[in-house]
Amino acid sequence: MSSTITAHPLFAHHGGFGLNLNPLDTNLINLVIVIGVLIWFLRGFLGGMLERRRQAILADLKDAEERLTAATAAVAKAQQDLAAAQQKAQQIRADGQSRAAMVRTESEQRTIEEMARLREDATADLDAEAARVTDLLRKEAARQAIEKALATLPGKLDKGAQARLIDQSIHTLGNG
Repeated sequence: MSSTITAHPLFAHHGGFGLNLNPLDTNLINLVIVIGVLIWFLRGFLGGMLERRRQAILADLKDAEERLTAATAAVAKAQQDLAAAQQKAQQIRADGQSRAAMVRTESEQRTIEEMARLREDATADLDAEAARVTDLLRKEAARQAIEKALATLPGKLDKGAQARLIDQSIHTLGNG
């Protein structure tokens, strides 16, 4: 018994397209049973596959989060180390500049002291040389005076007076 419901002329069964609403003729029941069995059997198989895939994805996400946390910590540590290194470099630079200034000041001070010492030494040498030359000139003047006196005195003094004069001159030269 085949019954076709014609509700609209578009669904007419005149060799074209038609709609059969009889569940037994259309195998609708068989399709529902096959789909139900497939869902029941495949639920365990596909569900297990999907669960394993979900677990793998979660494990990958957890691993990625751990690596991100480790990388973030490493970046923070590297930034701290960089900041510490920059601060240390600035401290070294400042220490070097202050040390250079101190060395320059000490060097200038030593140079000034050395120049003063050289000036004092030169002054002392000049004073000593002047004293020596003065002494030599005085002795030479005394010697020449004595020679002149001795040359002119023999005719003016007797022998006793000449001896006393010579002794007195020798004594004067010895003390001078």
